[in-house]
Amino acid sequence: MVLTLVIGNKNYSSWSLRAGLFLQESGLAFEEVRLPLFTEQWFQTIGQYTPAGRVPVLLDGDLAIWDSTAIMGHLQERHPEAVGWPSDSRARAYTRSIAAEMHSGFLALREELPQNIRARHNRDRRDFSSSAQKDIERIETIWQTGYQQYGGPWLGGEFSVADVMYAPVAMRFVTYGIQLAPAAQQFVSAIQALPSIQQWAKDSEAESEVLSFIDNLNAAGTGDDAAAV
Repeated sequence: MVLTLVIGNKNYSSWSLRAGLFLQESGLAFEEVRLPLFTEQWFQTIGQYTPAGRVPVLLDGDLAIWDSTAIMGHLQERHPEAVGWPSDSRARAYTRSIAAEMHSGFLALREELPQNIRARHNRDRRDFSSSAQKDIERIETIWQTGYQQYGGPWLGGEFSVADVMYAPVAMRFVTYGIQLAPAAQQFVSAIQALPSIQQWAKDSEAESEVLSFIDNLNAAGTGDDAAAV
């Protein structure tokens, strides 16, 4: 049975990107249903797929799974070949920890540096609040530590769920021109080199919808996470 992934705008929806990247890198066939965020189509349709009213949503037959981590866990159970965790126990513990940290934290970064893949802005870290600066510094440290301890080419050595979780952040840093230490920049370059990411970025360029509060860098509420995107 073919899987279906319900997503928001590829340009703006970071959680949709995580789910899509996971499926692509796992080699799983799936169909996409794209609901542009905050449009009439969005408000009329999203409730048909999930009671949470957020994307992404995976449809596996008559079963609906929402939240990226739940989607990944479900697919790992059903498909042993899906992206998982590093084989080394220490790397596995590290990547699980940082993936959980990404899922629950970095709220200032999400609000002040919303995903906008097709945009390019040169921003200095000092342009952002002290909370967002701390988030950037913490992520930079996470990436540096991963490469220093596990040798690359990914955060735990092997490509894992942690790399999926931080991929949208790497794309944010490209959007806003955030300068990083060489080891941290290595992760950004690795993410950009993935064909699945390159196709996602190409699709983002082709989208016609505009969210002005993101394009104008004037994030409202919790930025793109207002729809768990």
